[in-house]
Amino acid sequence: GEIIRIFAQSKMVYVTTANGEYKLRERLYEMEEKLKNLPFVRISNSEIVNLKMIERMDTGKTGTIQMYLAGGIVTYVSRRYIPKIKQALGTEKRWR
Repeated sequence: GEIIRIFAQSKMVYVTTANGEYKLRERLYEMEEKLKNLPFVRISNSEIVNLKMIERMDTGKTGTIQMYLAGGIVTYVSRRYIPKIKQALGTEKRWR
């Protein structure tokens, strides 16, 4: 419940919580498999987020989609993952 996001960077996988950032031994696809029945969704090739930690999403002028998470974290959604995110949220969210 404390996990905000899990992401890959420089061939390493990290988890961000309210208490800090930690390195994981698992690969991102392994974490995705472990979390498949929990409120997590993959938003790009390198990131999985906790649906409960999403504060809002906005589209930028260039068509990029910014996702604002708890703790002031701003990340970006890959367009190819939008249908997966909408399905996970269970609704057609309005993009601003």
